Amino acid sequence: MFLDLRQKPILAPKLIMTPQLQHAIKLLQLSRAELAETIRQELAENPALEEAAEPKAEDGIDDLGELHEYFNPYERSKATSQTEAREYSSFETYTAGRETLTDHLLQQLLLCSPTSEEEKIGSLIAGSLDPDGYLRVTVEELAGMSGCPPDKVEAILELMQTFDPAGVCARDLRECLLLQTSRLNRVDSVADQIIAGHLEDLAKKDYRSISKALRIDLEDVAAAEKVIASLEPRPGRQFADAPPQYIEPDIFVFKIKDEFVISLNNSGLPMLRISSLFKEALKNGKKITNEANDYLRDKLRSARWLIRSIHERQRTIYRVMESILKSQRGFFEKGISHLKPMVLRDVAEDIDMAESTVSRVTANKYAHTPQGIFALKYFFTSGVGGRHGEQVSSTAVQEKIRGIVAADDPRKPLSDDRITRALQAEGIDIARRTVAKYREKSGILASSRRKRFECERK
Repeated sequence: MFLDLRQKPILAPKLIMTPQLQHAIKLLQLSRAELAETIRQELAENPALEEAAEPKAEDGIDDLGELHEYFNPYERSKATSQTEAREYSSFETYTAGRETLTDHLLQQLLLCSPTSEEEKIGSLIAGSLDPDGYLRVTVEELAGMSGCPPDKVEAILELMQTFDPAGVCARDLRECLLLQTSRLNRVDSVADQIIAGHLEDLAKKDYRSISKALRIDLEDVAAAEKVIASLEPRPGRQFADAPPQYIEPDIFVFKIKDEFVISLNNSGLPMLRISSLFKEALKNGKKITNEANDYLRDKLRSARWLIRSIHERQRTIYRVMESILKSQRGFFEKGISHLKPMVLRDVAEDIDMAESTVSRVTANKYAHTPQGIFALKYFFTSGVGGRHGEQVSSTAVQEKIRGIVAADDPRKPLSDDRITRALQAEGIDIARRTVAKYREKSGILASSRRKRFECERK
């Protein structure tokens, strides 16, 4: 057999994504915070870009000067809505430095005039706490680290367990809660007994077992449960090193009279334009080397592509929000119960875009609406059949279930069967197992576990 090895040209279609296109697609799915960070990084790395506080008339279309308005071209909002958006986005702009839990405890220890040995032990204890304020090493380990006897370490630990915040320096949840109830001046209270030996039953809401074990009335269990619920299981929470992450909406939907107005959130996002120094450098191209000229043009192309990509990203977000508003007007006017079934394909066909593009645009994006702040993905839900063939949003059904449960008699909570019949009476064709799934998804207990203490009396 003779093998003939030779090269043959073959024509075949193949999709090739340029680096610029990949970058544009990446920008689409970034959250608002990630976009701001990407822009700042590009400003630092690309000398062809500069931040512009306000658009300038002398920047013509040839230099893409119009694109430093990329956050505004599709806004139709009035001055009032712009003012509301700015006010909403600017709260808590300035924050004070956060005191750590370690510093807070050591300051209290110093007020006790400790010896050098006690201060050393206290520093080790404070430094061995986890972010929730729990001690995650043993007294013996602390004694070994400090070179002090265990009883001395135990004494300092007991002292620091009286410090603020209540429950700090505990070694487990039970000790944490008992440290807090000890400050309530309740000697041998029911709450203490439940914490000491029946936390598992309390978590399962098995109040009858607690009542039998402690030989007390259900009313006493109810009163103790309220006390325990008021305690803080994570005393170090307020001193967490990481500041809270606030959701900043990408877009605002306001209702002005009878009209809904869409406004992109521009606050905090740097406005980009081509650097004036680059313009001058390109005008004087004859005075620089070819290598330098190529470098300038490469950076200029990159800067222009970034500005175009951000412009397109904002335009697409606006168009997607317009389509959502058109399909879900009932939600924006009346609330969650009027949410309609909608899938990505519906919006994609409406704005003539690929479904994958809509998916990327709605990822990690939030809208501030008259009904509250919602992720754009929230508006896409499956449907449940209606009596006359129409579809009802699964999210709206879950909201109806929550409303039915909230309004029922706590002594005779509705079963899944009765909730199903109530929904069917409203024209929603739904199975009992679907009701059970939606109830569990909403964090609602079964009827047998929702019964109040009056129903559990013998």
